[in-house]
Amino acid sequence: MASPLRSLVNDDSRYQKSFQLFLERSSEHQCMQDFIHNILPDILTSVGDGKSHLNVIGVGSGAGEIDLEIFSELHKKHPGVTVDNEVVEPSSQQLHNYRVLASRKPGLDYIKFIWNKMTASEFEEHWKEKKMTKKADFIHMIQMLYYVKDPEATINFFHNLLDKNGKLLIILVSEIGWGTLWQKYRNQLFNTEVIQCVTTGDIKTILDSKGLSYQSYELPNEIDITECFTEGDEKGELLLDFVTHVLNFSKTAPAELKAGVLDLLRQTDYSVESNGRVILNNNLGMIVIDQLS
Repeated sequence: MASPLRSLVNDDSRYQKSFQLFLERSSEHQCMQDFIHNILPDILTSVGDGKSHLNVIGVGSGAGEIDLEIFSELHKKHPGVTVDNEVVEPSSQQLHNYRVLASRKPGLDYIKFIWNKMTASEFEEHWKEKKMTKKADFIHMIQMLYYVKDPEATINFFHNLLDKNGKLLIILVSEIGWGTLWQKYRNQLFNTEVIQCVTTGDIKTILDSKGLSYQSYELPNEIDITECFTEGDEKGELLLDFVTHVLNFSKTAPAELKAGVLDLLRQTDYSVESNGRVILNNNLGMIVIDQLS
């Protein structure tokens, strides 16, 4: 049964506010940068199969910081290539921020940005309507499969867009820590018409059932959730909204659910207390799917 609680994604302004606070309190961007600069370069080596032009699709690219980090590594591996970059992002504010960032960053002349203010499913519809035959060499879907109605169908569509030796990168929370909270309270927290409780464990199960070739990585990541345990703390309430993906969770969740969530967040299996701070395990899983034919 779908949760009667309102999803955070229904209020873009509060979503962006809570997301910004989440980034400030977590090591997520550092974790992604470690992956992009230390692991991804080897993965990008075979992308494009020697072509002089590459097609890239970023699904749920946000404000573009991570995209541009990826391009810096892609450009090092393939210095002579030009790139078409399809940016798929439903938030007007994030798309604006990305445009500003790209316009201010020197050395991006080799990239043609194609801006798509749309969701992943709208992009799929648009692609099919236009009967596009263009294939992609690299597609990344970073922290966005929670926001599609059918993650498996979305993966299928974008995997089918890959050219030979193409790669599809998926980044999500891993099965432990934050992912455990989502799994345990899936039915109470999530309206599955709007948002999915999905971790890298779920994605691996899907890929294994299809016999698809992939590599997986897990990188440590954590978030300081100390304020979540102070009743009425504005930042704590914003963080709880993001952690649960429920709009105004502290004010609208039933007392039993709220107590259960706070109790789990404090359990030693998932978080540690150090110097008066509560630090939640929020490990990220990275999955790279190959297109071999």
